Amino acid sequence: MTGAHPGRVVVVGASAAGLAAVETLRRDGYDGSLTLVGAEKHLPYDRPPLSKQVLSGSWPVERTALRGQADLDALDVDLRLGVPAAALSVAARSVTLADGAELAYDGLVLATGVRPRRLVPAGTHGVHVLRDLEDAVALRERLGPGRRLVVVGAGFLGTEVAAAALTLGAAVTVVEPAPVPLAHLVGQQVGAHLARTHRDRGVDLRTGTAVAEIVAADGRVTGVRLADGTRLPADDVLVAIGSTPNTEWLRGSGLRVADGIECDEHCAAAPGVYAAGDVARWPNPLFGTPMRIEHRTNAAEQGMAAARNLLHPGEARPFAPVPYFWSDQYDVKFQAYGVLRGSSQARVVEGDLADGRFLVAYRTGERLTGVLGAGIPPRTLRGWRTAVADRTAWEEALSVP
Repeated sequence: MTGAHPGRVVVVGASAAGLAAVETLRRDGYDGSLTLVGAEKHLPYDRPPLSKQVLSGSWPVERTALRGQADLDALDVDLRLGVPAAALSVAARSVTLADGAELAYDGLVLATGVRPRRLVPAGTHGVHVLRDLEDAVALRERLGPGRRLVVVGAGFLGTEVAAAALTLGAAVTVVEPAPVPLAHLVGQQVGAHLARTHRDRGVDLRTGTAVAEIVAADGRVTGVRLADGTRLPADDVLVAIGSTPNTEWLRGSGLRVADGIECDEHCAAAPGVYAAGDVARWPNPLFGTPMRIEHRTNAAEQGMAAARNLLHPGEARPFAPVPYFWSDQYDVKFQAYGVLRGSSQARVVEGDLADGRFLVAYRTGERLTGVLGAGIPPRTLRGWRTAVADRTAWEEALSVP
């Protein structure tokens, strides 16, 4: 494909990244055959509300829909939902689905996402993960006054679920092996603030200890046993210990896979093959480092970038975003731009951690590389985003009044 559009495009993965790719292809004039494959039976839906609005009951599940059937029909897309991809042959330019169907392609976008890591095999009653609609509905139905929930892992997913469950009246315990939750990502100060936020509202936050065993009887969870021998009774346990990229089906395909699908800076994994969203690992030229980002905004942006580079390989542009994520916990919205993980310094530049309204800037080397705000206006953060995108020197960024 050096100039003309590909005759057949297949997009594997029907969530935010895959949907963005499909819509971008049509919007940019692609009028050839277009197939969208999804392992789930649902039309594309939004995942961030699952651990927030859906779990708390403030949204019906229908509100998470990203598009309706009529919208997909208007795109003239061959929808293959409820059937995962099983194999890929880059040499033959063919995707095999789990039902045996063979999809030949001239252009391919891979957006197969991730799946939750588990501590025990699926099937123990009362042990949950949270990735899809069914997960959220199943957990929501179990929460309420008098119920006891233990959350394993105090990352953003675990703490969001803790906040929602507490709001529903459940007694919540969170177990985290690190001394300070999320310190590896947002720094010690913000991590400690998050810990206080949850403890002040009544969450039993156990840090510096690991879960040794999920205890069950007669196929039903009864609690967890910690590494120090403590036993925590529970009606339900949520395991929120990270995710694994869905790449097993690519074994033998010829693609390079290592913590995601390895791509170049244009999101290309092979000639005519692009990857996007949670499963893609690529060198972000803005920061000069490989990344694989599990954030909603990145999924949509990378889906669009992959589709455009697929359609116009001779004019391909590097994908160089400023990563963005947010987290709603109780009545506070946390928002962050850039790269916070691995920073050498984090400094409060506005507000005060004590009153819960603040902005923290992150430094890597001599450069501003990220910013996180809590309870502050979005327009304040946007100015700092621009500074991150402009590769602003640390001292210069902090000198602006």
